[in-house]
Amino acid sequence: MSIELHHPPAVGLGLWKIADQEAAEVVQAAIEVGYRHIDSASDYGNEAYTGQGIADAIRKESVRREELWVTSKLWNSSHRAEHVRAACQRSLQDLQVEYLDLYLIHFPICTQYVDPAVRYPAGWFFDPNTQPRKMESDQVPIRETWEAMQELVKTGLVRQIGLSNFNASLIRDVLSYASVRPAVLQIELHPYLLQSKLVRYCQQESIAVTGFSPLGAPSYVPLGMAVESDSVLKQPCILSISEKMKCTPAQIVLAWGIQRGTSVIPKTSRKERLQENLVSQYVRLSEEDMKAISSLDQNRRFNDPGVFCEQAFGTYFPIYE
Repeated sequence: MSIELHHPPAVGLGLWKIADQEAAEVVQAAIEVGYRHIDSASDYGNEAYTGQGIADAIRKESVRREELWVTSKLWNSSHRAEHVRAACQRSLQDLQVEYLDLYLIHFPICTQYVDPAVRYPAGWFFDPNTQPRKMESDQVPIRETWEAMQELVKTGLVRQIGLSNFNASLIRDVLSYASVRPAVLQIELHPYLLQSKLVRYCQQESIAVTGFSPLGAPSYVPLGMAVESDSVLKQPCILSISEKMKCTPAQIVLAWGIQRGTSVIPKTSRKERLQENLVSQYVRLSEEDMKAISSLDQNRRFNDPGVFCEQAFGTYFPIYE
């Protein structure tokens, strides 16, 4: 029986910051416990290992390719039309799949092209050996990139295309000329960052929303971009609902994200957490609990190029303001 997925499954495995040597094993384990949504990106640097995990799972008949939703993302340095197809084909090669279910523009940020023969993934610097180190931007209209993305759909390399880290105005601009509409928007979403207007706008436009970093701070503590006390998982209302529902705090927060009508892609390399995160889609929160969790909103963004590009890459590069 042929299975065609039109929207990302509710819970996926986020692969950002999963070490290369772990990725193949984690992906295979995730698929074996029931994950069907794999979220990757060329910039994560682990797509070849992710592809090995997918291939191993298919070879062991744990899953069929058509049952998986595999996402990858176009990196900042490949926005020019002549580079888009090659970037996609490299991800396909590394992931060992013939097509992607979804290909996203990773950021509304365009940097100078880096030949993969020189460095892959390209990263944020054009030349990391230049001092002082900084990003080198390129002036490429989003329309040029989007029209090249549309060609990927027409040639069958990609089933659907979408956006990541875009705001409503940029989405509206893309919709004004798109012959293939964006199917998905991926953005940072957690109880400290509801982005309610943006989520509502996407739902109005029939654009599915995927929330990355759905647990908030834990993804950023190891990077020095948050501290342990920033964790929403320690909030009294989360702990209270967790105790009442006999679920973990993480399951409560993930369930909240799913009940908002978004999919979530928590990252974990621990096998016991894979099952725990997956089960969150079956947790049902009351309207009162949903409102209590939503009241934690602080408009707190952990993943903000307007902050981390200057701190880590020597370049002030805001995109949300």
